Amino acid sequence: MDLRYSKSDEEFRAELRAWLEVEVPKHGTEPEQNDWESRLEYDTSWQRKLFEAGFAGINWPVEYGGRDASLSEQLIYYEEYARSKAPYVGVNFVGLLHGGPTLMAEGTEAQKEKHIPRIIRGEEIWCQGFSEPTAGSDLASLRTRAERDGDEYVINGHKIWTSFAQVSDYCELLARTDPDTKKHAGISWLILPMDVPGIEIRPLPTLKGELDFSEVFFEDVRIPVDSLVGKENDGWRVTNVTLRFERGTAFASEMYKLQEILARLKKTLQATTRWEATAWDDAALRREVGHLQAELDSLWAMLKLAISETSKTGMPGLGASAMKLYYTDLAQRVTQLCVGAIGRAALSRSPLEGLPDADFLGADLQPLSLSIAGGSSQIQRNIIAERILGHPKER
Repeated sequence: MDLRYSKSDEEFRAELRAWLEVEVPKHGTEPEQNDWESRLEYDTSWQRKLFEAGFAGINWPVEYGGRDASLSEQLIYYEEYARSKAPYVGVNFVGLLHGGPTLMAEGTEAQKEKHIPRIIRGEEIWCQGFSEPTAGSDLASLRTRAERDGDEYVINGHKIWTSFAQVSDYCELLARTDPDTKKHAGISWLILPMDVPGIEIRPLPTLKGELDFSEVFFEDVRIPVDSLVGKENDGWRVTNVTLRFERGTAFASEMYKLQEILARLKKTLQATTRWEATAWDDAALRREVGHLQAELDSLWAMLKLAISETSKTGMPGLGASAMKLYYTDLAQRVTQLCVGAIGRAALSRSPLEGLPDADFLGADLQPLSLSIAGGSSQIQRNIIAERILGHPKER
């Protein structure tokens, strides 16, 4: 794995940086959190701009509209994208970061031709129908049924924590197609159109007042059998492909943003006075910031390894679980230090004397969900213990 940047790499960096410097400000400010019509237009139009400029699907094959970038170009892309504060993938998240990659790895040619070009152009929005009220960390305990009826599956059940369901065109759905076998062996991965009869969507407000999540109910929903990805009852294996993408390279931009948050903390501490000195004069605090910076450098090295493996095999390896677990813990420690450093100001969501209190508070609340989202930390530890270290399985 040679990660030194070549002359052509730096030319790519210059090209990308120049484009971002023009297009990011031109795209305007992000809409209000719950203005879904505006958010949909904002996110999908940005994706179209990326596609037209040749920067969409940075690691996707050219035949699907991607750039098929080298390993070093991918790293440069993540660095420059985060540095420019370009729009997040937003409502395109599921399709671009794990639904589309799963179809490339496991879908039929017809499925690829139908969905992947539209996903990469921002013309098709996906959500994820995995978790259920009684099947979160123990995902294989799901109860949503897909019963075969001729050339159709009839779906009944209930999903929860479904991001962007209210604006999605399709759902990557896990359903039980054989209730009489072991729980891991009777699951199938299905492509579900979200406009068919029998689907009810109920928004789930968060403590921050956001409506990104929903409950989704299915009552006698009918979809064609060719919606199946992989073989019937082989959905657990396909799901693990999806989860590796979700736990691996999907967090790349977020990892780089942690670097920016820590750099902003340093500037804040240097500008904040405590008695006759600045907060940055505290040697213990500087040491803590230094240790966190070293850990962020280590995390970025783990990401390089994951991208390198993905480039060779087409998907992240089991090490994605280790990286996701490390990132979850580190993000919480970095943002907690940010909040603690500005003290009581962090209790305000309105700016106080130029302090980044609202930004630090928002950054601190988000990583709390990471210990659950994309597979809980307990599940990641089990995967690391059993599948990487070879320890006996948990009873």
